[in-house]
Amino acid sequence: MTTLWWWCGLGLVLLCLEMLLGTLYLLWLGIAALVMAVLCAIFSEMPLALQALNYAVLSAVALAVIRKLEKRTPALRVGQAQGEEIGREGIVTVAISPLQPGKIRFTQGVLGSREWVAHANVAIGEQQAAKVVAVEGNSLRVAPVPHIN
Repeated sequence: MTTLWWWCGLGLVLLCLEMLLGTLYLLWLGIAALVMAVLCAIFSEMPLALQALNYAVLSAVALAVIRKLEKRTPALRVGQAQGEEIGREGIVTVAISPLQPGKIRFTQGVLGSREWVAHANVAIGEQQAAKVVAVEGNSLRVAPVPHIN
């Protein structure tokens, strides 16, 4: 019965570490330890060597399954451009030149912000319309919107 509590303790320690670190790997190792505690409760005469072997197998299987699931699910790109910002139009609030970045403001936020540092290959004056052509780190690359007369 003593090894049952060791496995419970190990499982809880690993789960607490997972909450601190957030890696998702320790979660599965902790769950495997808790499963070992249940197996020790069911099979109380299991030798320690077999317990260690079972834990190693459970951990390896759990990690293999989570790795397989990680590859199958697309990565969330929180805070990163995913293409829908390209083409959005805004108004330049600080003039932009090829040598000096300016600022552009949008009526609706782009990636969580209404105002962005903007770079351009051509000069764009204040109060001119510009559209996003690329997201470059923490700034936008913009181009002037042609006037239709």
